Amino acid sequence: MKDQFSAIIIDDEIIGISNLCTSLESISKISIGGTAQTANKGKELILERRPDLLFLDVEMPDMSGLELLRELKDAINWPMQVVFYTAYDKYLLNALRESAFDFLLKPYTNSEFLLVINRFLTHMGSKDKEASLLESLSNLFPRDHSYFLIATIRGYKALREEDIGYFQYIKEKKHWYVMLQNQSCIQLKRNTSAEDILKLSSSFTQISQQYIINIAYLGMIEGKKCIMQPPFEKIDKLIISRNFFNSVQDRFFMI
Repeated sequence: MKDQFSAIIIDDEIIGISNLCTSLESISKISIGGTAQTANKGKELILERRPDLLFLDVEMPDMSGLELLRELKDAINWPMQVVFYTAYDKYLLNALRESAFDFLLKPYTNSEFLLVINRFLTHMGSKDKEASLLESLSNLFPRDHSYFLIATIRGYKALREEDIGYFQYIKEKKHWYVMLQNQSCIQLKRNTSAEDILKLSSSFTQISQQYIINIAYLGMIEGKKCIMQPPFEKIDKLIISRNFFNSVQDRFFMI
């Protein structure tokens, strides 16, 4: 095992960085290699410093911690461990438990912090540390790019493109909802925008201010009405607005 490990902290909240810096000062085997308050600056810092340990906030203004790791997936070729640092209870826990990542909930207790640190030090002393990060990233981001994590009010939900028929924005509740193949409906995280949804997949196409469809389920356009394929064939409210009609039609003819 190395005598000294380096850690980087990426968090948009200065208090979060400060708390972790204070806690890490008591750990003789870990030194702080840098901090960043945006994901973009954090990416540069990671590639420059190549830390052994990364404390990564889940929610940041420019991109999420998950998106940051996705962008760096092919560039991280050293044994770095990632601890998601979040204020959202149960935010990513199900996803994280299926991989080798760890997590630390804000605000944390000293015993919770030491549990994470001891797990890190034990792991870095094991023989399989070289492969751990790549395996973890593969678990979190499968090679099948139709599979992704979507942010809901209860945390991240793992879905495939074919699970989703369309998204609906309900003005009264000021929330987007996703309608699934099994006829269930999931409320998305507050402040989710149409742009956030469209970034998830090229198959998602906006037809109006209220609706985004999975164009793979679009069977035909009848006037301005989207006629969907099973199991969404009975949905008759998917009307294309004038501002979106040409783009939807172009996308449909490209399929």
